[in-house]
Amino acid sequence: MEADVIRLREWQQQGRHEQVLAEATGHLETFPENRDLLLLAAISARHLKRLDDAFALLDRLEALYPRLSLLHQERGMCQVQLRNAPAAIGSLLLAVNINSALPASWSMLEGLYRLTGDNKNAATAAAHVATLKALPPVVVQAYALFHDGDLALAEPMIRDFLLKHGNHPEAMRLLAKIGLAHDVLDDAELLLAAVLELAPDFRAARHDYAETLVRRHKYREAAIEIGRLLDQDPGNPDFLMLAATTAINSGDNDRALSIYRAMIVAAPDSPDTYLWFGHALKTTGDTEQGVTAYRRAAVIRPDFGDAYWSLANLKRYRFTDDEIARMGAAETLPKIATPDRYHLNFALGKAHEDRGDFAKSWRYYAQGNALKREESRYRPEIIETNTRLQKTTITPDFLAARQGWGHDAPDPIFIVGLPRAGSTLLEQILASHSQVEGTQELAEIQRTVIEFNGRNADLDNPAYPGVLADLKPEDFVRLGERYLRDTRIHRGDKPFFIDKMPNNFRHIGLIHLILPNAKIIDARREPMSCCFSNLKQLFAQGQEFTYSAEDIARYYRTYLDIMAHWDEVLPGRVLRVHHEDVVDDLEGSVRRILDYCGLPFEQACVEFHKTERSVRTPSSEQVRQPIFRDGLDQWKKFEPWLEPLRTTLGDALTRYRAQP
Repeated sequence: MEADVIRLREWQQQGRHEQVLAEATGHLETFPENRDLLLLAAISARHLKRLDDAFALLDRLEALYPRLSLLHQERGMCQVQLRNAPAAIGSLLLAVNINSALPASWSMLEGLYRLTGDNKNAATAAAHVATLKALPPVVVQAYALFHDGDLALAEPMIRDFLLKHGNHPEAMRLLAKIGLAHDVLDDAELLLAAVLELAPDFRAARHDYAETLVRRHKYREAAIEIGRLLDQDPGNPDFLMLAATTAINSGDNDRALSIYRAMIVAAPDSPDTYLWFGHALKTTGDTEQGVTAYRRAAVIRPDFGDAYWSLANLKRYRFTDDEIARMGAAETLPKIATPDRYHLNFALGKAHEDRGDFAKSWRYYAQGNALKREESRYRPEIIETNTRLQKTTITPDFLAARQGWGHDAPDPIFIVGLPRAGSTLLEQILASHSQVEGTQELAEIQRTVIEFNGRNADLDNPAYPGVLADLKPEDFVRLGERYLRDTRIHRGDKPFFIDKMPNNFRHIGLIHLILPNAKIIDARREPMSCCFSNLKQLFAQGQEFTYSAEDIARYYRTYLDIMAHWDEVLPGRVLRVHHEDVVDDLEGSVRRILDYCGLPFEQACVEFHKTERSVRTPSSEQVRQPIFRDGLDQWKKFEPWLEPLRTTLGDALTRYRAQP
C-alpha cells in the first residue's frame, strides 16, 4: 500500500489525475479509512473539477482525521475554485492553525486577503510566506510532517539534515519538539538550551524551552525563561498560560489565579482560559467559582467536552436537565472532535448514574472507554514483562548484597497502588499532620526508569530492572540525592513529604535501594470496586490500562503479583492499608499509619477534611468532605454489565486480602 501511495503521488505531480482518482477509489473499497488515499483522491477530483466528489471525500477524511491540516488546506483550495473567498479563508486558517508550515496555504491566504481588501492580514500571511521561504525546504517539509503527526517520517529527515548541514536553530528546535512528543525530556532540554546559545532572540525556542522545564518540574528555571518572554510580549496568552501553570505547580496559587483573571479580562470569550481557571479554582478548593468557570467555558463552546467532564469530575456536581440535553446533542454531532466526544461520553455516564439510569449510564461509559482504548497504544504485556523481570532480578540475595546502600534520608513517604484506590484520602490524612508536606503525584521515579531504559527502549526486552545489577554503591546514593534534589521544589520546611505517584508500586525495589529509610504505603481497594471506579474515570493523561475491563483486570492481577513479591523479599517494608478498613475505622487506621511513619498522633489527621491545601487528583472534592461509605459498593448497581470484569479478575477477588 505504501508503494502504491508513493506511485500515486508521482502520478499526481505529473498531472495524471484521472488515473490517480480511479486507482485511489479502487483501493478505498478495501481500505476505506486510509488517510493518504482519501487525500490523493480529493486533490485529483478538484483538479478534474469534480468538486462535489472532492468535498465528499474531504468530509469522509475529516470524520476520521479532523486535525489533519492538509484536508483543511485542500478544502480551502476547493472553495477557491468556487470563488467563495470567505469559506476559503476559513478553511485555510484552520489548516495553518493546525500546521504553520504550509507555504501553499499562507500564499493563498495572502492573495485572498488582498482580493478582499484586508491588507493587515495579507501582510501577516506574507510574513509567514517569507519565513518559510527562508528555511531549507527539507526543514519545512519535516515541520509539516511533524504537525500532522507523522513523527516517524519527520525525525529521520531532520536528523539527516543536521548531520549534513551542522547546527541549524530551527532544525534543532524541531528535533527537540519531536523529543518532547516522545517524552524524551532530557534530550529536548539540552537541544533547546543549545538553540538559545546559537540564537538568544529565538522566542519560539525559548517558549519551548520553558515548557520543557515545566514538564521536568524545574519550575524556578522555567519562571526565569517565562519572565524573559513576558518582558518582550507581556500580553501573549501562550506565555501567560505557561506562567500560570508554573505558578500553580510551584504552590503560588494566588499568582496563578491573578494571571487567569487578567487573561479573561483581555479575552473574555476564550473557553480554554475559563477551563484552566476552573482547574486552578478546584485545586485550591473554591469549587463554587470553579463550577462557574467550567459552565462559562461550555457556554462559549457548546461542544467543549472537557468543560462538561470537568464538572462531572467534581464528583458531587449534578447536571441540570438542560445541560444533559446539550451534552447529548453535542455528542451526536457528526464532526465533533474525538476528544470532545469521549469527554462528553464520560460526563453523560456520570450524569445518568447520578439520576439512577444505570443502563444509559453504562452505555455512555462504555462508548467513552471504547474511544479512549482505540487511540491508546497500551499493551498489557509490557507491564507483565516488567513484573516478571522485577521478580527474577530483585531477589533476596540481590538485596542482601546491597544492604545499607542508597541515601539515608527518611524524608519521603511513598503512597502507591492503583488509581482510585483511596490514595488521595491517605495523602490528605498524612498531609494534615504538622510534620508532613502534601505534594502531588511526582514523576521522578518514573523518569529514572525511562532513563535506565534509554531513548530507543525495547519494551519487550527492557534494560530495567536488569541494569540495576551493574550499579555501584555510589550510584544508588547519587540517585537518592537526585530524587531529593529534584523534588525539593514541591516542599516547604516540613521534615517529611508525600510522593503519591500510584504507579510506583512497580518500582518498590528501586525505591528501597536508593532511599532505604523512606516509608512506603500500599493503598489497596476491593478489586471490583477499584476497577469499576477506574472504568468510569477519564484521566487527564496516562493510566491507559483503565479503558477496558480486560486491561484493568489484568493490571490489577499484575499489581497483586508484584506486591506479593515485595512482601516476600522486603518483609515488613511496605504498610498495606485497605480502603474499606479506613472507612470502617478511621481513627484506628490513622493511628496505624502514623505509627508506621514514626509520627505522633494528631487529631487533625482524623479531621482531614478541614485541612486546606491544593489537591490535583480526581478525588479532590471527596477528601474535602468527612469520610463516607457510599462509594464502596457503587459497582453493584452496574453488576449486569461487569461480568467480563469479574471473570478476568478471577482469584484476585479473594487474593487481594491475603496477608504478607
